[in-house]
Amino acid sequence: QVLLSTTGGAWVFRRVFDSGYPWDMVIITRFQTAFRNFLPTPILTWLMEKKMNSWFNHANYGLIPENKIHPREPVINDELPGRIITGKVLIKPSIKEVKENSVIFNNTPKEEPIDIIVFATGYTFHFPFLDDSVVKVEDGQASLYKYIFPTHLKKPTMAVIGLIKPLGSLLCTGEIQARWVVQVLKGVSKLPPTSVMIEEVNERKTNKHSGYGIEFSKPLEFDYIPYVDELLTAINAKPNLFSMLWTDPRLALTIFFGPCTPYQFRLVGTGKWKGAREAIMTQWDRTFKATKTRTVQESPSRFEILLKLFSFLVFLVAVFLIFL
Repeated sequence: QVLLSTTGGAWVFRRVFDSGYPWDMVIITRFQTAFRNFLPTPILTWLMEKKMNSWFNHANYGLIPENKIHPREPVINDELPGRIITGKVLIKPSIKEVKENSVIFNNTPKEEPIDIIVFATGYTFHFPFLDDSVVKVEDGQASLYKYIFPTHLKKPTMAVIGLIKPLGSLLCTGEIQARWVVQVLKGVSKLPPTSVMIEEVNERKTNKHSGYGIEFSKPLEFDYIPYVDELLTAINAKPNLFSMLWTDPRLALTIFFGPCTPYQFRLVGTGKWKGAREAIMTQWDRTFKATKTRTVQESPSRFEILLKLFSFLVFLVAVFLIFL
């Protein structure tokens, strides 16, 4: 028996999305990002809540967030609803008091016997091996330009890779960070003046930003694609979709509407790979190659045949009327 204590509740998101697709390959696209940035936050929040509750009603499971005006990032877990409905996990409010062998939860006077308490409260970070003049940590945030470079060094001889929490792939983001750092160390890419870097760091600290209908308020959290595009621009590796529409429209549309996979970061500029285009166009085939261990020959249904026949007849009638 597990008692799960939560103060503010949480939205629970599943890794396996609609029709069995991986959620990140459906949600993390350039089209979705542009669409989210276009919609007002209240509408975006409503759409997110509707999508979250389409899997299971969070209120019925005791998980509905208290602050629905500024919801936080979701918890990604496929098993939690099943564990709750079978009674293996019980959702409880915050802990009021811890006793020798039991705890008392808020709004529940009954003592609950407890064997083990696991604190899932996160962690704080600091750099004990660095002086505060190099990297200063305040309120859980480090003074790093683009989350990478200290702002007060005379020369960019030090960089921090991976001290981030993107709503997307951490490994892919860290790889782009490393590519930019190499270009800076080689002198190919230049950092802006110190005053500009400090101004941007302070802006990231003070301004909460949002995406997916949620608000990123914790340190190191940000939307994946806009941040990666900033770094790609710095190393001249960001694909120009507008010009690509004229030279390779199929690839441009796939990049815009399809998953934002790291192959996109190897199309142009530094680190260009000649196999990137083919990898992008065939990424869905590889995604389900491992799961299609049993294939069934699909035959068109009677409805599909009738629909195609009806469409053909409508086309013939339209042609006849035009040339009549």
